[in-house]
Amino acid sequence: MKFMLIWRATDEAFANLGDVDFDKMLETVGRFNDEMIRAGVLLSAEGLADASEGVVVDFSSEPPVVTDGPYGETKELFNGFYIINVASKEEAIEWARRAPITGPGFKTEIRRVPTIDEFPQDNPWIQKERAWRERTGQL
Repeated sequence: MKFMLIWRATDEAFANLGDVDFDKMLETVGRFNDEMIRAGVLLSAEGLADASEGVVVDFSSEPPVVTDGPYGETKELFNGFYIINVASKEEAIEWARRAPITGPGFKTEIRRVPTIDEFPQDNPWIQKERAWRERTGQL
């Protein structure tokens, strides 16, 4: 099963990372990434640029409103993610518990990523997506 581990941090917790030596942080995260690679569970891992560089497209009105970042409440923002392939939600939780950057103000949300097999296979859009996934080696 695929799960997304979504890293969240409050503004204060994120600011405190500025006190950490960047090379040390890269080493710490790198070791965790390497552990997941060696275990064969890591599919993808990405950090995200600061929210001030992002935008939100809000569909509450017509036409949709585009707002430059920063936007939203800190609790609504996330800073990066991993996509892992593990046997169960419990195993995903165990990997999240081993996260290298922890402490007050840091949280990890865990969400299962449904497979294409869970959607109606007779739907033409699902059939097109399945064909694309097969062509690109994603199945």
